[in-house]
Amino acid sequence: MTTAQDNRVNLLDFDAQAMTDWFAAQGEKPFRARQVLRWIHRFGETDFEAMTDVAKSLRAKLQGSACIVPPNPIRDSISTDGTRKWLFDVGNANAVESVFIPETTRGTLCISSQAGCALDCSFCSTGKQGFNRNLTAAEIIGQLWMANRLLGADPDGERIISNVVMMGMGEPLANFDNVVSALNLMLDDHAYGLSRRRVTVSTSGIVPAMDRLRDACPVALAVSLHAPNDALRDVLVPINKKYPLVELMAACRRYLERAPRDFITFEYVMLDGVNDQDEHARQLIALTRDVPCKFNLIPFNPFPNSGYERSPAPRIKRFAQILIDAGIVTTTRKTRGDDVDAACGQLAGQVIDKTRRTTRRTISLTEVRS
Repeated sequence: MTTAQDNRVNLLDFDAQAMTDWFAAQGEKPFRARQVLRWIHRFGETDFEAMTDVAKSLRAKLQGSACIVPPNPIRDSISTDGTRKWLFDVGNANAVESVFIPETTRGTLCISSQAGCALDCSFCSTGKQGFNRNLTAAEIIGQLWMANRLLGADPDGERIISNVVMMGMGEPLANFDNVVSALNLMLDDHAYGLSRRRVTVSTSGIVPAMDRLRDACPVALAVSLHAPNDALRDVLVPINKKYPLVELMAACRRYLERAPRDFITFEYVMLDGVNDQDEHARQLIALTRDVPCKFNLIPFNPFPNSGYERSPAPRIKRFAQILIDAGIVTTTRKTRGDDVDAACGQLAGQVIDKTRRTTRRTISLTEVRS
């Protein structure tokens, strides 16, 4: 990738292998690529002159041929519960959102992979915007790079961001190559050095890409399930029409052959009167009986004109207990950051819709409940 201002290469686009290849093309040895990689990602440096263990001649060469340009934050919102949301400018009037969730034992950064989303899940605020484009590797990893800087991370101190989840705007596996490049940097000891168990990719169920991820860069996997049968999931998660549940469950089993965790996390948004009945829970038990898994129940976070409401707390508790009684580890996600629209399903950013989704199909709740 080159910058909009000139023809210099943005080194944030390169994982270790790509950086090594580029340096080799410049006549430089591989260890130089590792040096620069550390300066960029471990120390958050953008000034080549400050990279003191890099030869002066190379620093001068890099000044003319390369740059380090993360996405620019244009809004910074902090929730009353400490959750922090950033709106990042990705050019051409498009912006994406990232969320940092501080907890006692960890700090989790939720990252976006696309400007908008083409999958049109009926309960998702991002999906209502339509889709503009995939983010580059630089724009994806740049969210982590910039979050570390804005949070005041000390490269020699305790890690502030310990976990990364690809659960922001977009479907990560629809932007496979750029997402994998970013994942490689998250895991690289010369960059962020995160554990595979602490990096999670969420997918709505693009089966071929799940198999590719298993082979290329297996990290923890979360599947946005949200329905226990094909008829309901076809409405809530339309990609199900292409990759129905029997194919999705088989892909989950295959993924576990190489996954860093011995279970798949199934995400399940709780929609009042739509997918939250006892029978739905029993159907989930049957559906996942051959897939080692845990369930993360997500109370629906309302947004304007969504057409859905959050399941009442007693209903969520009852639903969870049915799964727990069947031996399935089940948690209910604590709602965080909803006062700054940073909660799950609320990320919307700012997207010029190339899909021209000027009107959306109105979901009949009578149809969904049937």
